[in-house]
Amino acid sequence: MVKITWPAGTMLAPVPPALISSGSIDKPNVMTAAWTGIVCTNPPLTYVSIRPSRYSHEIIAKTQEFVINVPNLPLAKAVDFCGVKSGRNVDKFKACRLTPLPCAKLNTVQVAEAPISLECVVKSVTSFGTHDMFLAQIVAVNVDDKYLNPKGALDLKTAGLLAYAHGFYYTLGRQLGKFGFSVEKPKTIKKRKRRQQK
Repeated sequence: MVKITWPAGTMLAPVPPALISSGSIDKPNVMTAAWTGIVCTNPPLTYVSIRPSRYSHEIIAKTQEFVINVPNLPLAKAVDFCGVKSGRNVDKFKACRLTPLPCAKLNTVQVAEAPISLECVVKSVTSFGTHDMFLAQIVAVNVDDKYLNPKGALDLKTAGLLAYAHGFYYTLGRQLGKFGFSVEKPKTIKKRKRRQQK
């Protein structure tokens, strides 16, 4: 095996092509950003990196809050549209037939059609060349109940969440195992399989 070395670049993939909503219920805005992720568990911290030229950057810098909406397959076209059009010129909620829904804890909006929406309060902003990183605390998580299994957990098989890799969109594939499966004992595996069959 021979590895080829390329110049430094953003080759970490897949990443979530999240719909970042901001603004008010009467003037909502949404953009697509794949540069987002988890920073810390406790307190629950996340981030989104946005170019200063983007309209969403202007809104979030002013309001200090935003929502990370995790999209699924039915939202794929809206995700792409919201990544190429500017909210300065287009009402993207209206153009994509998305529903701005009031948040549980913030004064901004979430995307009603998204399976998961994370309400975020900005803690700090750091400039890194082309993008500014908004570090934020997650203050509420909203989940569409139609994607919950009988135990009340998110069912990823039915949610059909999207992934983005090198300019292309994908849906999550089959489940390969759960966290810790590589060290699971045979007895535990048998018990789990029996529970799943009931």
